[in-house]
Amino acid sequence: MLARVETLVSPLKQPERPEHHYRYDPGKALAYTATTLSWVGEPAAERYARTVVCELEAVATRPRRTALARLDLSLALVGTGKLDEGAAMATEAISAGLLVPSNWRRATEVVTAVEQTGIAEAAGLRDAYESYRPGRK
Repeated sequence: MLARVETLVSPLKQPERPEHHYRYDPGKALAYTATTLSWVGEPAAERYARTVVCELEAVATRPRRTALARLDLSLALVGTGKLDEGAAMATEAISAGLLVPSNWRRATEVVTAVEQTGIAEAAGLRDAYESYRPGRK
């Protein structure tokens, strides 16, 4: 399926305004793939998500996107049983204070998944989540 998507989008040009949310941005294709695979629980998500995080950290110009990529990676890690690393990655993403309101659904998904495992790190992750989430009192 990924190869088919690549074939379909390969003729698309880089948009003039890649930050526009309603334009397909080929430069974000790897991140889209990592997100999708993380959501469906595909083990290959970890490889894609690690690559996205590494690429974003290397350029350091998109801190919000990097935080979101860390959430994708954390979900992928939890899905493959790497619970400690997944919890740490999610805590880092949330504690950066860069998530926008639309990212919190994803953060909630990761926190819930980590808490369901019962690992000790879940408490620290929950604390970060409660400290940074929108609408906290």
